[in-house]
Amino acid sequence: MQRHEPDIFRLGGYTSEGPDVEQRWEYVVLDEDEFTVLAEHHTDNDEQSFYVLHNDAVIPGDPQIVALHLQRDPATRTFRFEDKDLPLPAMAQSWLIARGCPKEAIDLQDGTGTRPADAATRLLEERLMSDGDHFALLHSYTDDTADRPEIVVLLRALDEREPWPFRILLREADLDAGTHTLREGGFSTFKAATDWFRGHFAGVGAPLPTAPPPARHNPVAAAPARPAPAVPPRGRSR
Repeated sequence: MQRHEPDIFRLGGYTSEGPDVEQRWEYVVLDEDEFTVLAEHHTDNDEQSFYVLHNDAVIPGDPQIVALHLQRDPATRTFRFEDKDLPLPAMAQSWLIARGCPKEAIDLQDGTGTRPADAATRLLEERLMSDGDHFALLHSYTDDTADRPEIVVLLRALDEREPWPFRILLREADLDAGTHTLREGGFSTFKAATDWFRGHFAGVGAPLPTAPPPARHNPVAAAPARPAPAVPPRGRSR
């Protein structure tokens, strides 16, 4: 994967909207040399840009994907932005779509990472792009040091009527084939989900229990997220 050109953010001649934006932007670009662009979209008037980035500089276990929404004001030559660290590209795409990016405009670029290995993976990634904002991210762990690098994600439905409110996503990559699979398991309780999470990393995990796709209700206000389970590291993530 090629790294981005220096002006990928198209901010030549622009300054931050204020001290808070400047401080947060300086923190983002600390890792700028470690970013790889996986997807990007720019509006015709160039006032908005949407990026899915891979950050090669994160600490072991942390999410490696960055969703970034830039907004420029040509009249004042200033910019502001929102960003979010997320474990899966489909989750970053969903976050950007919820902020106005056309879904068809933020496809991953060819040659950036592995390809979906099967129809089940493609369908689940497509669903995550469409309804990812119906879930809260509780915890994730990225391990790219194993023979089959994997990402495990723990989610909670925002709608309390969902019968399987806790979901675990398991993404496994086959680097020799250049593909990955993504599977989803459903759990009725937080304890059941975190028990599976801990068991997986202890090497005694059961297969993911299947669950139907979540019902398409309008999200309702959710209680604050419970603390995420402690997961032992399994090596260094790039």
